[in-house]
Amino acid sequence: MAFSSSLWSSLIVPNPNRTTISPRFSHKPHKLRLSPAFAIPPLSTATAADVSGAIDGTTVAVVSGGFVAALAAVLSLTDPERRRQMQAEEVGGGDKEVVREYFNNSGFQRWKKIYGDTDEVNRVQRDIRLGHSKTVENTLSMLKDEGSLQGVTVCDAGCGTGSLSIPLAKEGAVVFASDISAAMVAEAEKQAKEQLVASENGSTPVVPKFVVKDLESLDGKYDTVVCLDVLIHYPQSKADGMIGHLASLANNRLILSFAPKTFYYDILKRIGELFPGPSKATRAYLHSEADVERALKKVGWTIRKKGLITTQFYFAKLIEAVPM
Repeated sequence: MAFSSSLWSSLIVPNPNRTTISPRFSHKPHKLRLSPAFAIPPLSTATAADVSGAIDGTTVAVVSGGFVAALAAVLSLTDPERRRQMQAEEVGGGDKEVVREYFNNSGFQRWKKIYGDTDEVNRVQRDIRLGHSKTVENTLSMLKDEGSLQGVTVCDAGCGTGSLSIPLAKEGAVVFASDISAAMVAEAEKQAKEQLVASENGSTPVVPKFVVKDLESLDGKYDTVVCLDVLIHYPQSKADGMIGHLASLANNRLILSFAPKTFYYDILKRIGELFPGPSKATRAYLHSEADVERALKKVGWTIRKKGLITTQFYFAKLIEAVPM
């Protein structure tokens, strides 16, 4: 899956009450610092041009704490669920069909630019690119903490355009990568062929095996399973089963990232539903760390490392779990 846990802003107001959130790792100090705390820029620093083009159905209005309280009551007057039902009806299915349709069409064009290195992105999209790259960077650091990745088998579940799969292959890992979007998989294969070339010593990385599959269809056994920025498409009732399924594929480690559910972030997301973008939307689900931890413990896994990665328009909780 290509979707990130970035929840964009269509309304930007200063948030002077925001405090610093430091990353915490329960196993040992992490070598990398995660990004600075979620910072809300003054209204004057983000123009309509910055935000337009970055907004779609998972738009979130980022507002100050006082403004959140003032607008929260308005949410009961909206009907985002009806809008989501209409989107599902258009493509003849539920969440999964909406996601597949989006990331094979307008969503693919949008996220191909965000995940790539083109300059044809606005300020918000560039910031989301930074946030996602930090997630990838910290994931690689977690994986390399245990030593060389040479020959290690990794399942990249929801690989997008290959932003993690390709660096893993460069490190010597044997990568199986999947995405629900055929367009994303084709782009990932293209990028891998261009980037995975012979080194000076003549060795050539093993090109990842890319396949078009949803998470439910994944099978096999791997040393490590990674699923970044995909759980945002699963309500908690389905996320529990999906977390258990992903854990069943991993022998040693499971790395997940998800949009954290707190009172503040949940209100921001709900307010954002007042400002739907012009493109087809996908549902966005936040998850509390406690719920994710509970789902892991249910299948015999426990969180070993964790951290919070944030930029101005992107936030994600990153965890590494191991068998108990």
